[in-house]
Amino acid sequence: MLSEYIEEQLKIAKYKLLEDGSYFGELPLLQGVWAQATHLEDCRKELQEVLEEWMILKLRAGEDIPV
Repeated sequence: MLSEYIEEQLKIAKYKLLEDGSYFGELPLLQGVWAQATHLEDCRKELQEVLEEWMILKLRAGEDIPV
């Protein structure tokens, strides 16, 4: 269930190539869930880690995770 949620969120992630050549990725439906890395694949991996950590914090706090 959690892995499906993560997969679905990463499918709608938005990525930008920044002027310095690095990549910025964000999940538009989840405020504050973003990542930046030198390579696109690294940015994707970091974004997934940030999403997982964000989910853990939400669950521990008893807050809802947007569907």
